[in-house]
Amino acid sequence: MQANLSHYCEAGASVELGSGFFRADSRPARDFGVLLLRWLGHGPPPSQPLTVLDGLAGCGIRSLRYGLEARATAVWANDADPDRLPLLQKNLAPLGAQGVSLHCTALTIQKLLAQLLLEERRFDLVDLDGFGAATALVPAALEAVRFGGILYLASTDGRSFTGHDRAAAVRRLGAAVRAQPCSWELALRLQLGAIARAAWSLGRGVEPLLSFSEGRTFRTAVRVTRQPAAAEELQLGFQAYCHRCGNHWGQPLLRWKGLGPCSCGAAPVLSGPLWRGPLQAPALLLEAQALEDPQRPLLAPAAQGLWRRLVADAGLPPEATALADLGRQLGGGPPPLTALLAALRQAGWQASASGVQPQQFRCDAPWPELVAIGAGLRRQPGDR
Repeated sequence: MQANLSHYCEAGASVELGSGFFRADSRPARDFGVLLLRWLGHGPPPSQPLTVLDGLAGCGIRSLRYGLEARATAVWANDADPDRLPLLQKNLAPLGAQGVSLHCTALTIQKLLAQLLLEERRFDLVDLDGFGAATALVPAALEAVRFGGILYLASTDGRSFTGHDRAAAVRRLGAAVRAQPCSWELALRLQLGAIARAAWSLGRGVEPLLSFSEGRTFRTAVRVTRQPAAAEELQLGFQAYCHRCGNHWGQPLLRWKGLGPCSCGAAPVLSGPLWRGPLQAPALLLEAQALEDPQRPLLAPAAQGLWRRLVADAGLPPEATALADLGRQLGGGPPPLTALLAALRQAGWQASASGVQPQQFRCDAPWPELVAIGAGLRRQPGDR
């Protein structure tokens, strides 16, 4: 990967950047999108073209890679800035040379999605990678995804999604959000909850495929199903967090009876409604990874490490715990994470490292039991 002031090369794509916003370190997100589309199109040639809508295309790097590396047969690339349209068309010219059906437009995303709804046009993958909270676009974006297709959504509104602007969270997410250490996961679950509610209102269902963040952008890929799966509504609920001891717990809305006080006696803060189901589909991700060419891997080294962590963490149980919270409760620093997970499993509990945020983990042990096991694992010199 290399970049200068005007040109940028990534995997098999080369583009001119122009004067618009661009982040080279978002490559893992682009790698993941290409790999998911490659998985979606794997197998016998589909009867219909493998179509992509890149609704906020910028310089067109994602659109170009979808065509060159994921075998998309039709790409619609759109950017709201009409001054960037010539650059977008120039960067995507190689797709036309390879026989990819290419459509470039300069419309606001709201106008574009409305136009597609009127025309009843749907795509195999809809990629919306923009600024701020994308939740207002979700209902129309879902209408643009065919059944079995993928919506790949990014939001950068970290303040409201992580509870640092609670009023904005109510306006943009229709949810109560309270700040806590596991903030990246909280934001992803709130975003998934908003997507699920919008899909259900259309009579559709969702299957999370991939959910991740680097702390600045919250990215979610879901497969849109023709109807909700059995009991899918049980995945929506509230999460409680205790600022005194660090305990997390939750409850589905369909079984709501109140979360009550923490085991330490303190009153918790609540966030939700949010998604309490899985964050990833590990089996599907492994299938997608198997499509990699060992001689020419698609995933960059940074993306490979993140992909492995996500494959190892489906996101269940739905509450993550910060190791620092446990250390604060113990009073002498946290035990090593690997030793803690091994001790929890030996005691018969489910336990795994979080793939979403470092130094966090999930387990189904009650909080007092978790604290007791942690107390028996005092950090020794040289432990990491």
